[in-house]
Amino acid sequence: MSEDNQEVLRLENIKKSYNIGQATETEVLHGIDMRVAKSDFTALIGPSGSGKSTLLNLIGLLDSPTSGELFLLGKPTREMDDATRTALRGNSIGFVFQFHHLIQAFTAMENVLMPLMLAHGKPNKESLDRGKELLTEVGLEKFIDKKPNELSGGQQQRVAIARALITRPALLLADEPTGNLDTKTAADVFALFRRFNEKFGCAFLLVTHDPRLSDSCDQTLTLVDGMLVKQ
Repeated sequence: MSEDNQEVLRLENIKKSYNIGQATETEVLHGIDMRVAKSDFTALIGPSGSGKSTLLNLIGLLDSPTSGELFLLGKPTREMDDATRTALRGNSIGFVFQFHHLIQAFTAMENVLMPLMLAHGKPNKESLDRGKELLTEVGLEKFIDKKPNELSGGQQQRVAIARALITRPALLLADEPTGNLDTKTAADVFALFRRFNEKFGCAFLLVTHDPRLSDSCDQTLTLVDGMLVKQ
């Protein structure tokens, strides 16, 4: 298997139900099979209520499937204990959301370093150098000491992208990452994703309602009524 074809994520017959055992039991995902390899750049689209958020929560190890198995970097995750799951998520997955969730009291650099500080405590020189490098990559080298309220919406989203990449994740999950941005800023953010995808080999999975974004991805997965209908 070539390095670029190395498997990052695999879902085998993933099902997810809520209110199990009750009269209101509902199956939201009905046997999802999918695979994401290193360097893949994939869009996940589908109408509201199709199960995209549920699927993203499972892939992000924020929830567990009812049945089936989810492999991250070759490791089966459904029966993992919370501590192992949290460690794997922290080391392997980056998250970028529609709302950037920056900590207002912290500078751009402190926000970027937060995942490393949560895992390892006070950042060392290597971490600080990596944070500065990422902020430079996203064009914010002059804003390292600025607080979020001193940055534009697009700049704040760039800080969130740098934060998601600070752990050098194998997989980056982006949930409507350009939903709050104007057209030009959205295009700039997408170009950043592309650059990081090519530079670091990080696999990207973007949930989006924007056809311009999904059309620019290498492949598109469509989720309808809890089932993948095309790939």
